[in-house]
Amino acid sequence: MANEIEKHPKYDDYDYPTTSPHEQNGHPGYTTKEQDAQVFQLRTQLEQEGYTERLDTLCMLRFLRARKFNVQAAKLMFIECEKWRKEFGVDNLVRSFDYKEKPQVFEYYPQYYHKTDKDGRPVYIEQLGKIDLNAMYKITSAERMLQNLVVEYEKLADPRLPACSRKSGQLLETCCSIMDLKGVGVTRVPSVYGYIKQATAISQNYYPERLGKLYLINAPWGFASVFSVVKGFLDPVTVGKIHVLGSGYQPELLGQVPKENLPKEFGGTCDCEGSCALSDAGPWQDPQWSKPPKWAQSQGEKPTTTSTAAPSQPAHTNIHPPEGQAGTQQASTGS
Repeated sequence: MANEIEKHPKYDDYDYPTTSPHEQNGHPGYTTKEQDAQVFQLRTQLEQEGYTERLDTLCMLRFLRARKFNVQAAKLMFIECEKWRKEFGVDNLVRSFDYKEKPQVFEYYPQYYHKTDKDGRPVYIEQLGKIDLNAMYKITSAERMLQNLVVEYEKLADPRLPACSRKSGQLLETCCSIMDLKGVGVTRVPSVYGYIKQATAISQNYYPERLGKLYLINAPWGFASVFSVVKGFLDPVTVGKIHVLGSGYQPELLGQVPKENLPKEFGGTCDCEGSCALSDAGPWQDPQWSKPPKWAQSQGEKPTTTSTAAPSQPAHTNIHPPEGQAGTQQASTGS
């Protein structure tokens, strides 16, 4: 039986449910006394190191789960994440980044959040078959694509997931991701895999425990064989979240995503005005469930919606994708 988490008076300022929907060891509402003590131990050690942000219980548990509740490993992961956030300028970026070229970039590489699955989680969609790096780099840069990736991660954490949690009445911390591999032939493989590799590094290192389910649809011939080899290097829990499907993916995908929430091109019935890819439709746009994100309030700024803020020069970043590569948002979801 679930137990409500013991909220820390300083850090746990939640205005949405904090109990996981399913009984899973180490998840909020289903922790042992030893795991609760490890949360306390991790937070205390980080406070002693001078950290004051992102020390809430849900965050501590995500880092601990990512490191099998090894406190020292979780501490190291958290410190590396905070170092990266500072170097990358994440806190400033999420408030100021304006991805004005998004409609043009999406002609080659659509990547977007769109409504929810049957568990109430945000659905994230990527289409990799149209990627043309040469054409895309005439519109944007690898650095700006990576900055957009990070901004969308931040908006996933707040306001998207809190809004979905309020609507569902239970804590939702992960996404349902769909990666469409249609059109990904041999000539595109190096570019596409480069994107996936870059995104995986960011999600696993800095946004842990965000992957709920991942559907790889329209997987080309031979992909399943390659993935079967890759699985040997992945955590079994992560492997269990990944579903590799060919062109006959619709029955399984529609078993997870309501037809009315899935764009028509994937077998659903949704046809948002102006395109599903650019709509950002979901509970996070509904005033009944959405609240201004804390990152907007923390600086005393006027609350905003999930749309990007006014143009501003983003902070300089010391992290660049390898030449000819940029980040995708998938693996976008962390494991």
